[in-house]
Amino acid sequence: MALAQRSQRILTCVLGALASLALTAPVVAEELKMAPAPQAAGDRPTRGMSMERVEARFGPPVRRIAAVGDPPISRWEYPGFVVYFEHHLVIHAVGPGERG
Repeated sequence: MALAQRSQRILTCVLGALASLALTAPVVAEELKMAPAPQAAGDRPTRGMSMERVEARFGPPVRRIAAVGDPPISRWEYPGFVVYFEHHLVIHAVGPGERG
């Protein structure tokens, strides 16, 4: 009986010591530097929009790049973004510094 009490007492002391060490451990945080948030999605065409809808909503592009490849991928350049089309539908719109 005395051995069981002694073992329990030692266990309690060890657990108490570990708990106090865990509570006093230094807190370390890493500072993340992130790029500014991209333009809101509402300010650009969304996937699946037709060329006609894009032009109706955003006006004519500054520059139209002819389609290349199979399937044909074309590009329209606007002042704040570039729109990529597959056939006549938007597949992606990217802002400055983003990759398409």
